Amino acid sequence: MSKSLEALGREFEGVHSPEQIEHVLQDSVRQISNEASVEHYVPALAGRLARERLRSLGQTQGTISKDVPEVVFVGLHDSGRGQMAAALMRECGGSRVNVHSAGSGTLAEIDPAVAQAMEEAGIHLEEAYSKPLTEEVLGAADVVVTMGRSVGEVMIPAGARHLDWRLGDPGGAAIDEVRKIRDEIRARVQRLCDEITQQPDGPHLARSRFRVSPPGRELLDTHLEEERPCGVEARSEHGS
Repeated sequence: MSKSLEALGREFEGVHSPEQIEHVLQDSVRQISNEASVEHYVPALAGRLARERLRSLGQTQGTISKDVPEVVFVGLHDSGRGQMAAALMRECGGSRVNVHSAGSGTLAEIDPAVAQAMEEAGIHLEEAYSKPLTEEVLGAADVVVTMGRSVGEVMIPAGARHLDWRLGDPGGAAIDEVRKIRDEIRARVQRLCDEITQQPDGPHLARSRFRVSPPGRELLDTHLEEERPCGVEARSEHGS
């Protein structure tokens, strides 16, 4: 872990204190270590997670500039729908958007059928890994997409846009069903990508433009997405 700590120290020198960097890295080790299947990769994965968290924390504190919208896809295990959505958003948005996926529950390996369906679409998930939803990444988000009620309670940051996508669960599903879920996610991602990357003034305009009025929900398109006011939570059932 010393190499990761040194690398993070150099990258975030003058942004975060050495104590803060070490704390975030150690906490990332603890959270990643809870997933036994990645035991041999804990140092590398914890370093990647810590970097995401420190970058997001700097954005929230104003010590790191935010040049593009930050989008977070939240699933239950970060092993299926959220991973597909994040990968498709990266493909669509490129450098015009920064994308995260995270799990609100226990972590799990990327579903093999999900990896296969994405590979068929020309997107490889070899470098993807299941990661926990952290306060820092969530706090810097401009758009939070919860992948159905399975994610449980997610407190949406003030001013962030919240979408709740009700989709089939690819976990353990036949490959044909996973392909259908992938294609549905692709259509939703394309629409969202077009909206947030065409904002002339960047993510700050996106925050104000997409805020929903307090009295209730606004259904933008019942076939594509449900948008909720800030602070509304998603609850119950199984999912990834």
